[in-house]
Amino acid sequence: MAGVNRLHAVSRPVLAAVAAGLLGFAAAGWTQSKPGKISKQEVSAMIKRVHWLGHAGILIAGSKAGVVVVDPYEIGGIEKICGKKTADVILITHGHQDHLSPGDIEKIRGEKTVVVVPRGCEAGLKGNIRTVTPGAKITVGGVDVEAVPAYNIGKRFHPREKGYVGYVFIVDGVRYFHAGDCDAVPEMESVSADVVFLPVGGTYTMTAAEAAGLANAIKPKIAVPIHWGSIVGSSADAETFKKLCACEVQILNHE
Repeated sequence: MAGVNRLHAVSRPVLAAVAAGLLGFAAAGWTQSKPGKISKQEVSAMIKRVHWLGHAGILIAGSKAGVVVVDPYEIGGIEKICGKKTADVILITHGHQDHLSPGDIEKIRGEKTVVVVPRGCEAGLKGNIRTVTPGAKITVGGVDVEAVPAYNIGKRFHPREKGYVGYVFIVDGVRYFHAGDCDAVPEMESVSADVVFLPVGGTYTMTAAEAAGLANAIKPKIAVPIHWGSIVGSSADAETFKKLCACEVQILNHE
């Protein structure tokens, strides 16, 4: 009752407006995750649909939203992983060849596949292409997608003016965040996500320690290190990331 009494000064119209806004926010799919420790059973349930394709490639095998693939590179196909030959949605973070690989996209692109790329990276790609700029929110293939700015600080590899992105996307009610190639930029600290995929290899991206700092700021339920084991980064980087993270960390095997 004390909680109700504290609301006596707030008018009913205001409360109604706030409630309507929150309900609309949730209905649109842009729900906030709840950070904190989770049980082994919850970890298992949440991570079972997540597959690391090597380097920065990630596949999410959704039950309702279908298959979402981010940055496929040097893959052999996805049928053995998810039972489907093609993805429903392919998200590309930027134009570098180890993230935007037309040949790999064609391996998993079907007639209904939607390919999302940053504006300016669409040249030479086939099929249903959607372009985004940092901050854009779109829904493709039943998947809510938000483009998050991704760039380097003090490095020349991924300039902010290029408009490269990471993605927050929702599959089966779980919010995933793939950071792309970047440093731990301020815009990412306010990201809300259940599962985050962060680069840990250094050189072109944040280091394992910097990635752990970002994960600790975001407070996801699970963090997954990527961008190691190929081109740059090692298993030692992944282990350092795990050691420094306050949240649950899953180091996935390459599929």
